Amino acid sequence: MPQAHESPAPQSPAPYAPVTLGEIKELARVGRPTVSNWRRRFSAEALAAAKDRRPPFPAPIGGSENKPLFDALAIADWLSLRPVPDTEPDESGKIPTYGDRFRQGLRLRRLVTLKHHLGSTETLIAQALATLAMWGEGEDLLPEYLPEELRDDYAAAGPEVRQAVSALRYEIGSLGKAADAILGIDEDLELAKRLESDLVMDTVPREIVALVASLIGPNEGGPGQRSTISLCAGLGELLLGMSGGPTGGLRGHGELVAVEPDPLRRKLLEYRLLSHEMYTDVCASPSDLDTPRWWGGAPGDEPWTFSTADIVLASPPYASGERERDEKGPLWWAQEAVSRLAPAGHAYAVIPTWTLTRMRGAAPAPMVDAREQLIAQGSVEAIVQLPRRIHPFRTGAEYALLVLRPPSPDPADRQVLLIDADRIAQRTDGRKWIGEVAQLVLADGESDPQDARSVPIRSNHPGGEQLLDGRSVLPAHRLAAPEAGVDHFEETVTARRAAMAAMPQLRDWLGDMGIAKRRTPVRHRKLDEHLTAGQLKSLTGHRIKDADVGSAGLPVIGREEMLGELPIGQRRIDPEALGTYSAAKITERGDVFVFAEHGVRCLVDEAGGCVLLSPVQGLRIAAYREHLVALARSEPIRPDALWMRPHALARLLQSPRNQHRGSGSLVRRVSVRDMDLPQLPAEEITELEAILTETERLRADVRRQLEALDRLATRISAGVADGDLALRRR
Repeated sequence: MPQAHESPAPQSPAPYAPVTLGEIKELARVGRPTVSNWRRRFSAEALAAAKDRRPPFPAPIGGSENKPLFDALAIADWLSLRPVPDTEPDESGKIPTYGDRFRQGLRLRRLVTLKHHLGSTETLIAQALATLAMWGEGEDLLPEYLPEELRDDYAAAGPEVRQAVSALRYEIGSLGKAADAILGIDEDLELAKRLESDLVMDTVPREIVALVASLIGPNEGGPGQRSTISLCAGLGELLLGMSGGPTGGLRGHGELVAVEPDPLRRKLLEYRLLSHEMYTDVCASPSDLDTPRWWGGAPGDEPWTFSTADIVLASPPYASGERERDEKGPLWWAQEAVSRLAPAGHAYAVIPTWTLTRMRGAAPAPMVDAREQLIAQGSVEAIVQLPRRIHPFRTGAEYALLVLRPPSPDPADRQVLLIDADRIAQRTDGRKWIGEVAQLVLADGESDPQDARSVPIRSNHPGGEQLLDGRSVLPAHRLAAPEAGVDHFEETVTARRAAMAAMPQLRDWLGDMGIAKRRTPVRHRKLDEHLTAGQLKSLTGHRIKDADVGSAGLPVIGREEMLGELPIGQRRIDPEALGTYSAAKITERGDVFVFAEHGVRCLVDEAGGCVLLSPVQGLRIAAYREHLVALARSEPIRPDALWMRPHALARLLQSPRNQHRGSGSLVRRVSVRDMDLPQLPAEEITELEAILTETERLRADVRRQLEALDRLATRISAGVADGDLALRRR
């Protein structure tokens, strides 16, 4: 190997240039007032006056009074005494400090400066990684095994780049960690932000990497190392995140292979692996895996293919323009991962959750076909809905992890484990949810039915729950269970007793309620089944221009009305203006308004004649109109005339079992079609409707009383304030 490629001894960094107050703010990632407050409260004079023996804030070493300069290392040492509040300890149990942040910023300070000289962040990153790669395993490779552009990028890296990279390596401690820091992986993402690189936008979040590593288990180099294929490898987050990775002896010579279609990421991944002293083939297409060759630069008697592996990883980059009708999408890569599995292997695919929520329609949908094929062949072992906002950059995208296995010759008896990790994360601290989810997947722990449950691929009896029904398979939409630890009979009796104490005049009515424990189980049916059967009709909300909404005409029901921010009837639309919206429909008496964002809120339309504004939806009980006609004609009404009634429908939809089905990273929405209803006898529905109707009437009376008292208090106080009223005791 040429002498120029030899790795120099790590150099201690040159003294850092002095920093200003603004640079302290930027590098420590705090506000300017915080730095000013530190300097004022912890000055030598203030500490001496308070007899405080803590180290003072470092004094300026130069500059001017308006722009003082401070010694960078002295500032770093002082900030190391100040822990960052509300942060989790690292793996060693150490709480991060502002000094850690400050030093991390200093590490890339030289590289940030060089970026402006080179004019391109990608060029700087490529040259820096090429330098680290040549100092790593690259120097021991024959020229024909070096990545195509490595020598050119290494030669283009001038002395300034090499000096900055050498100093970074010295401070961080290894070539691999230095490469990770430059890419913003396994280090604080603020480093990558300072380089303003778009490469980190699609990196796999650390929590997902940790979860996949926990599921894979130990995979150290040597005879026991399992072969691995990483599809859509990106910058190698999942590949290097496996237990026994760069620090545990993971070998790349013939045991690992990566596929990355993007040329820039493919090149940087090769450089990063070499900096970790791993030589691993990185292909441009999965079809390259079927080409006989000497993989990992280890020639044998004959070349061989790398078509299958014990572990297959896939993390397709999220693209907002993807649709369910695209021929290639995230689930295409999941199918490819399954096809690459060895007989006893496992695959792990990170996908956006929208691929799990699309329902089958009349138009062809390759994405739905791919999902149902994976499920039907028994290849899906578990679906893990990951916590929302898990991605630091794509906060509006939700993700799920598919745990996949080879197709089964008899998949009918297989089940799929659905796990709502978002729900688990909400009740656990920090990253403890990762361990709980891993235990559930590995069958090492018991689950709350609301957190995880196995669902059969196909039902063994008619009407039973199954995944192959064309509906959403997102865990939050599927998982439903009674409230844990709640005795509904005892809670209801207690609530009735409290109502009697608060409203003695209703004692007889409350006492006549027939409440008892149910002895037989109740079957639940999804609203989608009722809608398909025609028992319910869906009314969609409309997008109406603000200019067409006024104070006369038909009432409109939107988000504000459902939240109680505006009274119903204040906003209206003229019938002539409504005529320009051909799809708009007018509600009828008994329709139920549904607002399914951040929970479920329902209202019953007592009069009809309203117009729904998106995102409010409506549900209409198909048989209710005939019921009202029969009432108007004074015809006898049989108790079993209706399977459901409006107030009962509204209240059952708002039950806790439906409330927690929400999904969505920014706006939590509940899928109306995936809500369910208990199948109750018609006489029980009639009794429930009577109780809820009377309850609503009493609540309306109380609201009128409160409004009257509020108005009285307002008028009296306003009259006294203006000096027009005089109050006297009679």
